[in-house]
Amino acid sequence: MPDESKLPDPRVMAAIVASALFMQNLDSTVVATALPAMARSLGEPPVTMGVAITTYLVALTVFIPLSGWVADRFGAKQVFMAAIATFTVASAFCGLAGNLAEMVAARALQGLGGAMMVPVGRLLLLRRVRKEELLSVTTWLTMPGLLGPLLGPPVGGLLTDLISWRAVFWINIPVGVLGLLLVWRLIPALPPSLPPPPDLRGLTLVGLALAVLMAAFETLGRCLLPRGVPEALLAAGLALAAVAVWHCRRTPNPALDFSLLSIPSFRAPHTAGLVFRIGAGAVPFLVPLTLQLGFGASAAESGMVSFATALGAFAMKPMAQFALRRFGFRNVMIWNAVCAALTVAACAAFRPGWPMAAVFVVLLLGGLFRSLHFTTLNTLAYADVPQEKLSAATSLYSTAQQLPLALGVVVASASLQASMALAGREAAAMPDFTAAFLVGALFTLLAAPLSISLPKDAGEGIVSGRRR
Repeated sequence: MPDESKLPDPRVMAAIVASALFMQNLDSTVVATALPAMARSLGEPPVTMGVAITTYLVALTVFIPLSGWVADRFGAKQVFMAAIATFTVASAFCGLAGNLAEMVAARALQGLGGAMMVPVGRLLLLRRVRKEELLSVTTWLTMPGLLGPLLGPPVGGLLTDLISWRAVFWINIPVGVLGLLLVWRLIPALPPSLPPPPDLRGLTLVGLALAVLMAAFETLGRCLLPRGVPEALLAAGLALAAVAVWHCRRTPNPALDFSLLSIPSFRAPHTAGLVFRIGAGAVPFLVPLTLQLGFGASAAESGMVSFATALGAFAMKPMAQFALRRFGFRNVMIWNAVCAALTVAACAAFRPGWPMAAVFVVLLLGGLFRSLHFTTLNTLAYADVPQEKLSAATSLYSTAQQLPLALGVVVASASLQASMALAGREAAAMPDFTAAFLVGALFTLLAAPLSISLPKDAGEGIVSGRRR
């Protein structure tokens, strides 16, 4: 182990690792803003183009379980740098895509890079910090990452209107190069170890289950496949998921270590966070479509309003420590979920007659509450995880972070399609967006009762700065 006195300040390390999070978050928000323009260019319906988002998120989720083992085996710093390079090259391919199939393939490659990038970067950091530094370092890690969503909507809208939707992918190239240089120069390497062989059977089962389930969710009710095929895919995906969980619970060194759920401070962020993220994941997909298809706004106008969410998230970060110290993790997880759900439900009332300033305020408040919730979940999840379990914890928790974001897009898209079908409409109208936002609000609200079982003193050692 390197001399602790010669290590960089943990906050500096967190800010550097956050360059990867910045790139990933920037990419997700600019893609959502550019989606209608991409659909026109590639000759696809805007709702169908949601597959460009879900493909990335599914690939990300499928490969995340392997990230901890790969980092231990080949060295976290080396894997982190390779992941940044992969994500950057894949971004260039996305910008060159000529049809939906090419876009899907490039987004899948991006997902592979992202699967190793963020979890391994977090692992690099977690192994260098003490428990009492965790809340401060988590804030430093997430604040630069929030610049991505903050800049994404306005930058994505301007690039789409002034140049092309393809430019929203090319901006990842300079960011990726800068991130590589900073990691190479300033982040100390963790020596590789000799972990047990990877659970290839578990990884295969988990990957197949996720891929089949997402294919089912993407095609249910859309007449994209012959009748009965989506339902068969759903049944097969659920069966594979059940077998994957059964296998992982009975295998040494499993692909996903579900024994970590016996730790209360890990279980609550995992389960409550899953449903919360489904609701939250629907919002970035729905808002640009609502503004551009429902309000008739341009991509640039939509982006300037949509960035209110990220502005609220960025503003909340300095206040998160005060809120957690004042009210505690359990109270924040319960009551903040209610507040966040109300802001998503408020989006259901959006109508073209609304002044953009009012839409901006609603999105700003939503960003505040969702940001506080994410900081709470991400800080508490690792509070009581032993050092030897950190790799397994980052794999399982990162999977639980990314899967619901993909499901959020799928749920929002399916809600739009169902509402359109019930009303006999060919194109999405404002009542369809209303229905989709209300479904998202319901998922967000479900996080509140799932947090009640959390001990009242959960996270006390973090917010007090004392070791427990």
